This record gives sequence, structure tokens and C-alpha cells, in this order.
Amino acid sequence: MPSRSLFATRLYEDRIDDPAFLAELEEACRDIAAEDRAGRAWSRQHGYRGYTSYASLADLPQRDPRFAELVRRLGAHVARFVVDCAFDLGGRKPKLDSLWVNLLKPGGAHSGHIHPHSIVSGTFYVAIPPGAGALRVEDPRLPLMMAAPKLRADAPADQQRFVSVAPQPGTVLLWESWLRHEVIAGAGREERISVSFNYR
Repeated sequence: MPSRSLFATRLYEDRIDDPAFLAELEEACRDIAAEDRAGRAWSRQHGYRGYTSYASLADLPQRDPRFAELVRRLGAHVARFVVDCAFDLGGRKPKLDSLWVNLLKPGGAHSGHIHPHSIVSGTFYVAIPPGAGALRVEDPRLPLMMAAPKLRADAPADQQRFVSVAPQPGTVLLWESWLRHEVIAGAGREERISVSFNYR
């Protein structure tokens, strides 16, 4: 074939398949949401449909051993992703920079954004009801496509402008922090619970 693909964008997807741990982590997320008045107030003020600890708590792994266990389990996934991305970190390991809880109510969404000042970002999915919103990632070249025609419906995933991933409980998703992403509003009837994080 005379053409080839260049400038690949990596999206890592794996699982932590441990129902008992998921149940413990769901309880931990709900406990934090119940205790964190500042986080609930921030969520209301900023129109977040549900609760996030993003702007209120920076010490979840120290605050609760269930989050510390999640960080321990995520370490191997992040290490594999760093190798897959061919990062040269000069012998250093990625370091957790931030970790926060998200409880998104039915119909809630999270508009497109990036995570500055980090190298790897991701989300671990704790409770995903049927019909919950997917994660949608955007081709980073999109702002430069001044006269690009629309794509055929059968275009392969690596040529699409947007790709959606419908996670299940226990799914780990990782991407480079510059990759723009969003949570699409879903039709689920229960809360969508996840833990997001950044590594630097």
C-alpha cells in the first residue's frame, strides 16, 4: 500500500477484574462524596451534575487506604502505557500528581477538555449503569482540518475524528494528557462513578 499511518494517538484500555475491590471502592467514593462539603459546593457552583472532588481534596490515597490500593494497582498499567508511548523519562518513573472522585448523575456530561502539566491521564470506572455516558476522545489535529471533507461512515477507527469508548466497571483507560476528551450525556438511571487521575 503506498500510504502509511503517522503520528499515532495511543489509547490504553485494560481491566482490574476484582468485584470485591470494586465494591469497596464504590463505598469509598460514596463516603468521600458524603463528607466533602467543599466539593459538593464547588460542583453546584460550576454546574457539575453530581459530585467531584477535583477542586476540593488532594490527598485521597492518604485519606483512605482503598484509594491507596487503587493507586498501587494502577502503577503497572501506567508503566505499560509509558513503554507503549516510547517515552524516554531518563530512568525516572511517572509520579501520581492528582486523583479525584466523580459521581455523575443521570443525564450528566463533562465537556471537552485536556489535562495540562501532566504526561498521562486516565480514569478507572467503578460503577457504570446501563446507558451511562461514554468517554469520547477527539483527533488532536481537528483544529487544523480547514477544508477536510467528512469521512465515510465505514472509515476505520484510526481515521475517525471522534472515537467513543463505553467502559464497564473495572475498566482502566489511559491517554496522553494533551488528548482532548469528554463524557457524553447518557441515558442511565443511576450514578456513573469513576476515579480520574494525572501522572507527571
